[in-house]
Amino acid sequence: MSGRNAPHGRTGRPPVTSRAQILDAARRLINRDGWEKLSIRRLATELGIGTMTLYHHVRDKEDLLLLLITEYADQVPQPDLPGEPRERIIATATLVHDALAAWPWAAEVLTADGFIGRLGESVWMVESIVAGAVDHGCTPEQAVHVFRHIWYYTVGEILVRAHSAQQAADAGRPADREPLFSGLDTSRMPHLVAIGDRWRTLSAQDTYSQGLRALVDGLLAQAASETPHRVAAAKRADGSAE
Repeated sequence: MSGRNAPHGRTGRPPVTSRAQILDAARRLINRDGWEKLSIRRLATELGIGTMTLYHHVRDKEDLLLLLITEYADQVPQPDLPGEPRERIIATATLVHDALAAWPWAAEVLTADGFIGRLGESVWMVESIVAGAVDHGCTPEQAVHVFRHIWYYTVGEILVRAHSAQQAADAGRPADREPLFSGLDTSRMPHLVAIGDRWRTLSAQDTYSQGLRALVDGLLAQAASETPHRVAAAKRADGSAE
């Protein structure tokens, strides 16, 4: 392309060429309006450039979200993790939780099937959990299941808290509303009615770490109990093949 026809030869506002500028503007839009309303057209307007100019830098909204999340994940420091596999799994999962809790919309985006696999080297935290499970004695298949269950628990906890807080803020509801379940029939649901005045306080408590440890212990114990059966089944299959 000649210099005369190149985009850089246009008059008026110069095109944005910095990825940092693009990502900063995208974050502003997300913080202001939510990630669901982010679009290439709105981002171009925010930057004061043409939509086609922006397409020179990002393919589509999904590509933009991937760039944002990858940049954020790359900023998460890689600490010295425990050598003991169980503790390494817990420490890594807690790191994932804390990082996403500060940016809950990213957790929602990452629930899309296959999105994690596109994060490149940023998936080192996934590797750490899977490797920890394998080092504890899980098969690779079991290790994937361990990660999946931890991931579901972690993302679910983050999103429920984030959505609950947002709904309360949008509605302007006070913290000391009437007890939950107060309209239920006490004879049919006595436990819910009895705990209703404390339900919100109890559910607001941060029990992620406690639940994570219980979940990891249960998953590793289940994997250990399945291994002898898998080995026996494999030996029987090998014997029948001979």
